[in-house]
Amino acid sequence: MQAKEQVLEWQSVGDVVVFTNGCFDVLHRGHIDYLTEAKTLGNKLIIGLNSDASVLLLKGEGRPVQPEEDRAVIIDALHVVDGVTIFSEETPIELIKELKPDILVKGGDYTEDSVVGADEVRNNGGSVKILPFRKGCGTTLLLKKIQGERK
Repeated sequence: MQAKEQVLEWQSVGDVVVFTNGCFDVLHRGHIDYLTEAKTLGNKLIIGLNSDASVLLLKGEGRPVQPEEDRAVIIDALHVVDGVTIFSEETPIELIKELKPDILVKGGDYTEDSVVGADEVRNNGGSVKILPFRKGCGTTLLLKKIQGERK
């Protein structure tokens, strides 16, 4: 089932659909805490996953570490995640317009006004939530540790 049809089906039975997006290149504790908290905001959690080309554009050479198919399987295996859809653009704005989630969630480095798709979600009667980061967790930090650049 396509993501749009799945979201419409969930919403038709009264489920509150939460949407977030990201690269989720090297899954870590910060991701798990973030996604777990995001799921508590509704009944269903759908993830917009940046494609390999999109990750390269956003993160630069050497990223992603894992291909999009692998990242999608890993993130979809989490019990808090109800669906994953890959998008190729720099931002998920078109995906957000298509899916019309009830709640749009982003991490603590954003403000509600800076979240791509915030206006679209609010115009559809939804809301935007900013969740705090788990201190000391991050993909860049983890990759540096893996590469032996511990500080």
